[in-house]
Amino acid sequence: MTAPAPSRPPVRVVLADDQPLIRTALRMVMAETDDLLVAGEASDGAEAVRLVEETGADVVVMDLRMPGTDGIEATRRITTGPTGARVVVLTTFDDDDHVYGALHAGASGFLVKDMAMDDILAAVRIVASGDALIAPGVTGRLIKEFTRRPRDGQGPRAADVPPAALRLAERTTEREREVLTLVGRGLSNSEIAEGLHITPGTVKTYVTRLLSKLEARDRVQLVILAYEAGLVSTG
Repeated sequence: MTAPAPSRPPVRVVLADDQPLIRTALRMVMAETDDLLVAGEASDGAEAVRLVEETGADVVVMDLRMPGTDGIEATRRITTGPTGARVVVLTTFDDDDHVYGALHAGASGFLVKDMAMDDILAAVRIVASGDALIAPGVTGRLIKEFTRRPRDGQGPRAADVPPAALRLAERTTEREREVLTLVGRGLSNSEIAEGLHITPGTVKTYVTRLLSKLEARDRVQLVILAYEAGLVSTG
């Protein structure tokens, strides 16, 4: 009799938000899943950084506006640290003028607090798997904010985007640019596959090639590259 395959350990999550009700809601929903485990809760960024180091968390669900060390600085410390933890920003985008800074700090995802809980949980799983995403409806507004910012050192600059973006036509094929354009519009792999009449596996291969050719950190940075290269309009 064949033994059952061992189950994967759950994704360890740190919840960082200064609003206890938000943390409680997320913790209660994650407690009902088999693959997500709340490893700790933090009410400020410094505590989130400490918990990641202590618990070996895989993903941090990070608010941006917190007292003391804010979410952007905490994201920077976590993503440049040795733990390998990834950060998903969960914010009220309409009220937060600093959300674009988290992109520069290394966040792998951007979600809004009025999203359905199932969608938030799915996003945590996606980021834990090594991918990145921006919630529908956030993509265009986030990048529009990014691209309109003055290059005065107060936020991300064009120079922060890999130089390969300037040689996009030389580095990529026409098909790869098609895929990059759709990534820039915030489409998932399955949606891109449906639109281009190819398999999701083929899309994943194209995305992997784009990450390598354009020296991009993750899918979020590919979105920025698509806008910087003029493949997607901010209008």
